[in-house]
Amino acid sequence: MSELKIAIQKSGRLNQDSLKLLKDCGIAINNGEDQLKVTVLNFPLEILYLKNSDIPQYLEDGVIDIAILGENLLIEKQKNVAIVEKLGFAKCRVSLAVPKEIENNSLSYFEGKKIATSYPNTLNSFLAQNNINAEVHIISGSVEIAPNIGLADGICDIVSSGSTLFKNGLIETQVILKSEAVLAKSLKLDNAKEQILNRLLFRIQAVLRAKNTKYILLNVPDSKIKEVSSILPVLKSPTILPLAEKGWSSLHSVIDEEKFWNVIDELKNAGAEGILIIPIDKIVL
Repeated sequence: MSELKIAIQKSGRLNQDSLKLLKDCGIAINNGEDQLKVTVLNFPLEILYLKNSDIPQYLEDGVIDIAILGENLLIEKQKNVAIVEKLGFAKCRVSLAVPKEIENNSLSYFEGKKIATSYPNTLNSFLAQNNINAEVHIISGSVEIAPNIGLADGICDIVSSGSTLFKNGLIETQVILKSEAVLAKSLKLDNAKEQILNRLLFRIQAVLRAKNTKYILLNVPDSKIKEVSSILPVLKSPTILPLAEKGWSSLHSVIDEEKFWNVIDELKNAGAEGILIIPIDKIVL
């Protein structure tokens, strides 16, 4: 029987969020300490814990079948693989930053300057697109220290909250690209593995749909059911159940949490009462 090999980061936040996603998909993971390869018992999946920077090459070579990794890494490594699904976590950006005392925060500041980065391909493409001539210094780690020791005039690095930049006296000036975790696949999958991937993707999409979606229950006068139903953005149509009190019904539906706050006043003005919002674990379409 075919088995799908999935790579995730050995350690760090991406590792934890990736494992949580798989567990939410019903994948039972039971690996010992320092175990780098785990066979899942309840799904045809083998998990490999790999160094993040190595994963794109392994994907391209077909050594692994799929992987959860940052989109920014795929863009930087420029490997011939396919993104299957964006996963919505580990959001960050690749940005240019300069010492906070620099008054010129425009892109023109970098003309003729030295830029330290661990994302040379991403940076060089951006500079070429914007006709900026700069000297790129490749650093494997601790990029933020480069301006402080006179190695560079600015940096290009990954940014999440911006706290690391702040601690090192830098300010973000230009966002080159925005990134999040993605599920990527090798282009060398056979039909059997594609079918397993589709099964896993079905589960992942059910989890992702539920992540920012809530189950909504509200009591509505029967005369207002049509009006309230038209306000709610739903999957298909709401479920309507009669209440013990004559002339009233309970309306059940699914709603995006952010959209709820946009329509709450409309719902109340239309006569809705006793509104409850309940988390959803999965949504299967």
